[in-house]
This record gives sequence, structure tokens and C-alpha cells, in this order.
Amino acid sequence: MSLSSALSRARGTAALFGPAFVAAIAYVDPGNVATNVTAGAVYGYLLVWVVVLANLMACLVQYLSAKLGLATGASLPESLRDRLPRGGRLAYWAQAEVVAMATDLAEVLGGAIALTILFDLPLLVGGVITAVVSTALLMVQDRRGQRAFERVITTLLVVIAVGFFAGLFVDPPPAGAVVGGLVPAFDGAGSVLLAAGMLGATVMPHAVYLHSALARDRHGRPSATALPGILRATRFDVGAAMLLAGAVNLAMLLVAATSLGGGTQELSLPAAHDAVGQSLGGVVAALFAIGLLASGLASTSVGCYAGAVVMSGLLRRSVPLLVRRVITMVPAVVILALGVDPTLALVISQVVLSFGLPFVLIPLVLLTRSRAVMGSVANHPVTTAVAVVVVALVITLNLTLIWLTVTGA
Repeated sequence: MSLSSALSRARGTAALFGPAFVAAIAYVDPGNVATNVTAGAVYGYLLVWVVVLANLMACLVQYLSAKLGLATGASLPESLRDRLPRGGRLAYWAQAEVVAMATDLAEVLGGAIALTILFDLPLLVGGVITAVVSTALLMVQDRRGQRAFERVITTLLVVIAVGFFAGLFVDPPPAGAVVGGLVPAFDGAGSVLLAAGMLGATVMPHAVYLHSALARDRHGRPSATALPGILRATRFDVGAAMLLAGAVNLAMLLVAATSLGGGTQELSLPAAHDAVGQSLGGVVAALFAIGLLASGLASTSVGCYAGAVVMSGLLRRSVPLLVRRVITMVPAVVILALGVDPTLALVISQVVLSFGLPFVLIPLVLLTRSRAVMGSVANHPVTTAVAVVVVALVITLNLTLIWLTVTGA
């Protein structure tokens, strides 16, 4: 292959990038910031392995979601609608909406906290501003199309990355401690709770629902001859997006572990910001806050978009954008108005997301392994086996969390 043809092929592949980067915003939302920063501050480098494992799992899950949309021409919610009775569709939609509200809670709270840090605004005012600005971002997708939305979201993803990578360049973590954190281990029920939250914050249910629709809407349903090439480009798209998201997640934990030293018993995001400022300087602390703000603004718009995809796919119903935005932001506004610790609410919201994961992962694996559904691109048996292990790990972690909570261990 000549250099010119290789460059032409690379440009063609790059032109197919985008959907995974929108989905990747879900993997660097304020819930990730809260859980990863708390994990680093409280347990040091102990839970590094959770971040790495969760992002490896995310690569597989997001690719399967995109592949489903491309091979069938239907989103995951649409595929489920065609296979569930009416009562099952309603019950499934109800749990998906609870997950969507937990998602929006995390994202609006994160934006509110960032605005409080940066401009000393009341949390309630910051939450409303976050919701309004995220709605404006959604209007880009509504009026300018998916590619314009992808460019805006990808730009915000770069801002998020800069915000959280800055601390690593100023004060790199000790390599030995990071490598030691790759060995799976827990330290009591608190670390299991955080691990479940980190998993829920990393492998996000709404991102799985959404990615199938994003891939389908970007590429349509490719012909049998075009499908292998688009799937190949999709693997690169997912790999690049998840690598960036995983690196940002790891940076969050490492900055907290390095700056706060581990062993911190109580932590809020404003306190983490102050600690980063004292340890690494005001510029790094400001970038931390800007990254958090970009995370809240981008992720809440993507989350609302995902909620619309779920409702439309399962129920064939759509709600005007502004109405849906108001409904999903109510829990966050109530939390802020009641004065509940927003950082604690962020962590708990991620645990709720973790419990919603089996409801999206099990159907995804069953559908993508079926030749009747996927045709010639059905999962290889090895892929299905790995996916089953992923689902089993999620369910096991959730059951362990329940047991530890009930027994008070």
C-alpha cells in the first residue's frame, strides 16, 4: 500500500470518529470526579486497579453497543421494545428513568460545586446555571445536527483532560505506588462502596443506551460490504475515546492520592480543590475546577440526550426537550435546596448507577451474541465469554455491597 493510499484510508477512518467521544463524556462526569478523588484521598493508590479494570470493561461494552446499532439499525432501547411485553417495557423504562435521574443528579451537582469554587455562587444558583447551559448545548444537537454536537462535546472533553492532567505534570505520583495499586485489594466496606461507585461512574448505563443510537444515527445501517470497515473504524473510535477517558479517570485518583496523601477521613470536592491548591498551587487548582465545570456542563447535556433516546426507544414517546430538562433536574435542585452534602450525594448517585448496570449489560450481551439479531457480526464465543465475566463482576460487586451494608461489616 502506497503512502498516499494509507493516508487516504487513515483520513477516511478518522472521519468516522465521533460517536464514542460523545459517549466518553459519561465516563468523566462529576460522579467520576467525586468517586475517584474520594478514593485517592481516603485510600491512596489502593483502588487504581478499579479504574483500570472499569475502563477496560467500558471498551468492550461501548463497542458492543455501537455494533448493535450498526448491525441492526436500531438502538438498544428499540431492540428491547420489540422483545418485551407492554408491562415489561414500562417496568424497564421506569428503572432506566431512575438511573437517568441519578445521572443528572451527579452532573448538575458537579457543575454547581464547580461554579461555587470558581465564583463563590450559592450551590442552588450554580445548579440552575448548569442545567440552563447544558440545555443550550443540547440545542446545538437539535438545530445543528449530530456532528456539530460531537465537535462541541469533544472540545469540552479536551478541556476536562487538561484540567485533571495538570496536577500530574506538576507533581508526578511515585511509580512504585501506582504499580502497587494495580493489584486487586480492598480495605473494608468503605472501599467496596467506593469501588461500586467508581464502577457505576465509569461503565455508565445511559452511555450504553446512547452509543447504539449515536452509531446508528451517524452511519445508518451499513450494507453487508460496508459494515466490516465501519466496525473496524468504530473499534478505533471506541479505543481512542476510552483511552482518553480512562487516563482522565486515573489522573483524578492519582492527583488526589498524591496531593492529599491518602488516609483522609472526610472529603468534599471544595476541600479537595483547596488541598490541591495548597499542594500544587493556585493555577492547578483553578484548572481542576474548570475541568469539573466542563465535566458537569457536557455530561448533563449528554445524559439528557440519552434519557430521550431511552424513552423514545422503549415507549415510542417523546417529551419536549425543555420539559424533560426540568423533570430530570428536580432531584438535584431538591438536594441542593435541602443542604445535603453534595459530594456524598454524588458518590451515592454513582452507586445507584452501578445497580442499574445489569439491566443494560445482560440484554446487550444476549442480543449481540445472537446470529438471528446480528447476522454475521454476532459476537465470537470468546467475546461473549469475556462479556459474561464483565457482567458477573458487576453483579458480584453489587451483591457484596448489599451484604456489607446489611451486616454492617
